[in-house]
Amino acid sequence: MTDQKAPPALSDEDMLARFQNSKKRPACSDILGMRVVALSQADKSLTMDFQVPDSFANPTGAVQGGFIAALLDEAMGTVCIMASNVTMTAPTLEMKISYFQRLMPGPARVTTQVLKWGKSVVFLEASCFDPDERLVAKATATALPKAFMRHTS
Repeated sequence: MTDQKAPPALSDEDMLARFQNSKKRPACSDILGMRVVALSQADKSLTMDFQVPDSFANPTGAVQGGFIAALLDEAMGTVCIMASNVTMTAPTLEMKISYFQRLMPGPARVTTQVLKWGKSVVFLEASCFDPDERLVAKATATALPKAFMRHTS
């Protein structure tokens, strides 16, 4: 990872614009309806809004838990990219989720933070909220930091 004592290469506003205007967004981010709305490089935290599609609902009309897990995982992966100054990704090694109430399709918000960036593992947490700001689910995870690699054909 970049030197933890070095100042960020971009301001928070510029980093946020970089995420919001990226042309390299993976399709899964678009399917989840993801948008980074706030970040703090100093705190290694960010907030994402999601527009959860109706197709993610189970037979009761609520969002299926695996899709909520995807929202949480998406946010935690993105905070790792931001915290590394967009030099690394961090595939999830393990994730634990506690669900507190159902989430209906539509808007959702996830806040996430790097708790510790070690030499070989990153510790993370994330919380998912419904439009009324009620806690839906909370996750903790460990991830494996890896330098971005170019795909070759």
